[in-house]
Amino acid sequence: MDVASLPVLAFLFLILSSLCQCNDQLTQAKPLSPGSMLISEGGVFALGFFSPANSSKNLYIGIWYHNVPKRTVVWVANRDNPITTPSGRLAITNNLELLLSDSKGLTIWTTTNNVTIEGAGAFAVLLNSGNFVLRLQNGTEIWQSFDHPTDTILPTMRFLLSYRAKVATRLVAWKGPNDPSSGDISSSIDPSSDLQVFIWRNKSFDQCEAECSRNCSCLAYAYAYLSNAGTMGDTSRCLVWTEVLIDMGKATIASENLYLRLGGSPGKRQQKEIQKRRMLEYLRSTDEDGDRNIEFPLISFQDIVSATDNFSESNMLGKGGFGKVYKGVLQGAKVVAIKRLGKGSRQGTEEFRNEVILIAKLQHRNLVKLLGCCIHEDEKLLVYEYLSNKSLDYFLFDSERKPMLQWPTRHKIIQGVARGILYLHQDSRLTIIHRDLKASNILLDKEMVPKISDFGMARIFCSDQHQANTNRVVGTYGYMSPEYAMEGAFSVKSDTYSFGVLLLEVVSELKISSPHLIMDFPNLILYAWNLWKDGKTEKLVDSSVKENCPLDEVSRFIHIGLLCVQDSPDCRPLMSEVVSMLENKTIQLPIPTQPMYFARRDVEPGRNGNNRAFSSNDMGFTELEGR
Repeated sequence: MDVASLPVLAFLFLILSSLCQCNDQLTQAKPLSPGSMLISEGGVFALGFFSPANSSKNLYIGIWYHNVPKRTVVWVANRDNPITTPSGRLAITNNLELLLSDSKGLTIWTTTNNVTIEGAGAFAVLLNSGNFVLRLQNGTEIWQSFDHPTDTILPTMRFLLSYRAKVATRLVAWKGPNDPSSGDISSSIDPSSDLQVFIWRNKSFDQCEAECSRNCSCLAYAYAYLSNAGTMGDTSRCLVWTEVLIDMGKATIASENLYLRLGGSPGKRQQKEIQKRRMLEYLRSTDEDGDRNIEFPLISFQDIVSATDNFSESNMLGKGGFGKVYKGVLQGAKVVAIKRLGKGSRQGTEEFRNEVILIAKLQHRNLVKLLGCCIHEDEKLLVYEYLSNKSLDYFLFDSERKPMLQWPTRHKIIQGVARGILYLHQDSRLTIIHRDLKASNILLDKEMVPKISDFGMARIFCSDQHQANTNRVVGTYGYMSPEYAMEGAFSVKSDTYSFGVLLLEVVSELKISSPHLIMDFPNLILYAWNLWKDGKTEKLVDSSVKENCPLDEVSRFIHIGLLCVQDSPDCRPLMSEVVSMLENKTIQLPIPTQPMYFARRDVEPGRNGNNRAFSSNDMGFTELEGR
């Protein structure tokens, strides 16, 4: 080699080195992208983006041994939610969380912590032990990957096998050599005995029953939960006895049912029919016709417990007045959202009946899909399709996430919600008044397609009925029409009013319940009307989308929103007219009337009058929280 070429090679080496982030820290100012990686101080481990062999379309964030010929991955962050776009980004947010997003800006994976220190900064460091730690600037650790193992225990890892007689942590195998998603095989300790380590293969209750039925020697089986009251980990196992019933004991607490195999006992099909008859009898107390033709899949409580890791807090998506919502993985690796209604809640009971009766009869692209339900003793659960982008308010009212909602996406959301309401009002075989349309009840799938959810307060209208009254007004103040909030009168035009409020929120990114953000105006509606009257609607458009949106189209949408929120229901358009106005620019729009401001009025204690039950915008009955 020519000696003169050595400086050139050294120069090229420096350039190539600068293209790769090779330190051990991730800072708020310097996110991580494909092609860069963190390397622990001793060079033992590396963290970065990777694609398994034969699966180049999927991107994951993982940790692996650095200087090993064959990549050995020991931890994967987004194992069940790969990035499918060409690129991704791992960053530390202002909320002091790690956030993994794809090239479209959609959230793929995030951490959670309880730190609420204003002005505090954070950084993440990859340690030589293989632990990825998120720390405050003062060194306080607020999250670490060792608390969330995938399929590997590293030498210095503290692996909490059991906690208060409950399964605390599990190892879950990859689905295959080139597929890091959660497989069927998992392992942990039996918390009732430190001498037993169990390996599970993802046993539903029905499979356990079938296993005993196939074996002529089977005398009994039990689908046991290693932790009845806990919320940590998958705690189910199938126990089968053959020939002699041994290794049994009578427990005073945390006992399980033993199923004896007897001649003439009901088969699986008969048991499901019994459960369905009980469900119909339960629903009939609300649905007077009984509606024997209603179709709804019944999902066993045992399968739901297994799907949610026994209702683990780490799987909780959100909570509200009716109960909690969990993420779960049912048999067959189908990701679902499970609403667990509060025990003994009268409102929860009514909502359960409403949702089963209504959603089971309704099918539309812009309505959330009910996959099944369950009644088990005093437990009532609803299983929905899982929507990965949570709810509209999760993006709309967050300063960091709202730029992800550029105008084409907002346009699609507005039109999708309008079509969903039109289906409820006119195109389904029932006329449904939702009564609680708001940003937190609009869920978004991975393509940002909106789905209307939460039908707990919805009401069915007869074919010849146009309006109804109630003595108990429930819903979210600000989204309620004046006639409903003040007099308890509701109709399809009540939903039109709520849609108008929602439309103005999507355009402006201002909450209807936050008048302090709008100088000199008591609410968003009056603010929007005055800007429209003065020909200054562009001032209502949020700065994050103003530069890249057609202002004439936005102005038309604001005009339509103002038509929807007119005080008199007779002046508001039907949703069929709203959809036409949104989709056809040639339709001439009428002039909206000036809205009146009405203050919230609650009935004073001890006085006669209608019962008013209001809630503020951030206190909806079931609001999904970003995790």
